[in-house]
Amino acid sequence: MKIAFIGQKGIPALSGGVEKHVEKLSTRLAAQGHEVTVYVRSHYTPFPLLEFAGVRLVHVPSINTKHLDAITHTLLSTLHALFTSYDVIHFQSIGPSIFALIPRLLKPKTRVIATFHSRDYLHQKWNIFARIFLHAAEWMTCTIPEKTIVISETLQQYAEKQYEKVFPFVPNGAEVEYEADTEHLATWSLRPKRYVLSVSRLIRHKGLHYLIKAFNELEDTNKLPNNFKLVIVGGAVHTEEYVTFLHLLARGRKNIIFTGEQSGKVLQELFSHAAIFVQSSEDEGLSLALLEAMGHGVMPIVSDIPANREAVANTGAYFPSKDIDGLKRELAYFANRGDEVTALGKAAEERVREHYGWDAIATKTLEVYENVLQRGHVNEHYVPSRSK
Repeated sequence: MKIAFIGQKGIPALSGGVEKHVEKLSTRLAAQGHEVTVYVRSHYTPFPLLEFAGVRLVHVPSINTKHLDAITHTLLSTLHALFTSYDVIHFQSIGPSIFALIPRLLKPKTRVIATFHSRDYLHQKWNIFARIFLHAAEWMTCTIPEKTIVISETLQQYAEKQYEKVFPFVPNGAEVEYEADTEHLATWSLRPKRYVLSVSRLIRHKGLHYLIKAFNELEDTNKLPNNFKLVIVGGAVHTEEYVTFLHLLARGRKNIIFTGEQSGKVLQELFSHAAIFVQSSEDEGLSLALLEAMGHGVMPIVSDIPANREAVANTGAYFPSKDIDGLKRELAYFANRGDEVTALGKAAEERVREHYGWDAIATKTLEVYENVLQRGHVNEHYVPSRSK
């Protein structure tokens, strides 16, 4: 089968849940013998790289600004795809999926799939005009492609109620792994199991300001172990003002560390040796960073939004979204309960192993492709086998 992925920045993933999703999925499909192409942006994936783990990379230009990067790259990628004999074109996220109409009209023998990752218009980085566009894009994502995959049961419930049709559920995933080395921890004077970790893009709806404020207040009242640190991994996404605000909140705090974007072995070490993972988001689809932390055996403390509850179940702790006092209570308790943290981390790891393996996710995605290819039209009553 010839498969093209459109809408992501590129692979290998440096940051971003969509990029990690596409990397893990595309490489597994390629390993099964399928011809897989991922359209990439040269400011994200270096231009000389034309192949990654058996996946063909096609570089297409874009206008690299906050509002034009994704839309220009997706449009040009879609036009390029019209002149290639793909069996399946798979669009990622609601913004890029507006261009699903082009191959539906101009390349009717190619099957068109989309993945609904998140209700992006809820994210505060967008202005009113962008949010109106994203509302319209969601409608097109859920109505134009021959199948639209949702990555969480929370999104599935929303989409099926909103659009009165069946949406296949194929979750995000993670790998159960552990990096024993600690050589990179010394860069930030970190010791194993002596820091709280948060990994995300530095954008307001991720709620990192709540986490920093909670950590500061706990430090000021001596409710954390001595020299216990907060490590924030991630970079700005056209959100420099918010990043400046976060650094102001942490000014003068030697135990709050911003590492910037990290990947590969460095990120694996940071996950593997964290005591606790905190996700303080106001909104999520199904967070890959959260699943990765759980897959490394790290106990999660998360805001009580539906997507976080879906991922964590009974393997972590919750606090009311946006509630700094609630987050303080959970952090203060678990930072001083090593045995409970270890037990919950093991439970989180087992949950990832059972429900969120990438091999199973690739198989379920392929089921969606094959079903649409066999039938040649929308099958509103088909749902791939579920893992939970």
